[in-house]
Amino acid sequence: MREPLPADMFDELCPSSLNPIRFGDKWAALIIRCLEHGPRRFSELRVPLSRVTPKVLTGSLRALERDGLVKRTVYAEATPHVEYELTPLGRSMLEPLAAACAWTDQHWDELLDARESYDATHLDPTG
Repeated sequence: MREPLPADMFDELCPSSLNPIRFGDKWAALIIRCLEHGPRRFSELRVPLSRVTPKVLTGSLRALERDGLVKRTVYAEATPHVEYELTPLGRSMLEPLAAACAWTDQHWDELLDARESYDATHLDPTG
C-alpha cells in the first residue's frame, strides 16, 4: 500500500503557486510532483489538487500524456480503474522542476512584492 498524498501538499502559500516558470499548463508541474513517487489514481490526485476542477485535471493529464510525460494505464479488473504514472521522459522533468521550486522558494518575498506592486498600479480602478 502506498502512502496517500497529503491534502495540503499544495496549500495556498505553497511556493509552487508563485512559480513563474511553467511546465506545460498551469497544473502540469503540480501533477508531475504528485506522480514523483509512483502511479496514482485520479481520485488520489484530486486530494492535493482540490483547487483544480475534475474537467481541468483531466485535460492536464491528457496534455501530459500527449507530450509523453505521463502514461495512463487502464486496469480491466473486477473493479476497473485507471492509474497515471510518469514516463522516463516525465521523470526527467523532476530535476528541472526541483530547481524551479528551489528558485521560487528563494525569491518568494520578491515575487510577492512584485505582484502586489503590479496589482496596486494596474488593477486599481482609481489609478
